[in-house]
Amino acid sequence: MTSYALDEHGAVSAEFAIALPAVLVVLALGLGVLGTAAMGVRLQHAATESARLLGRGDPDALAVVAEAGGTAGVDRHDGVVCVTATTSARVALPLPPVTVRACALDGGR
Repeated sequence: MTSYALDEHGAVSAEFAIALPAVLVVLALGLGVLGTAAMGVRLQHAATESARLLGRGDPDALAVVAEAGGTAGVDRHDGVVCVTATTSARVALPLPPVTVRACALDGGR
């Protein structure tokens, strides 16, 4: 007769059930950070393009940042136009907002 009191049947399943939530949390955090970094790259490109367009005198230049999903502010000083773009992380994780800044020569004024 076999004694099941000291048998380890189901130990792997129990360990897997305990480790799975931790693995899923780490995976979700990793995907959230990667998604936020990708949003930062898109927003940086849009801010750079907006700064260049504003430097050339295009009045609709900030629409590029809006299309990328952000809001923009403009600062002009000493012959340079700077665009600061901000957006919030689109994942349900406690991540800070994404803020980027791009500058170009202000030749359009």
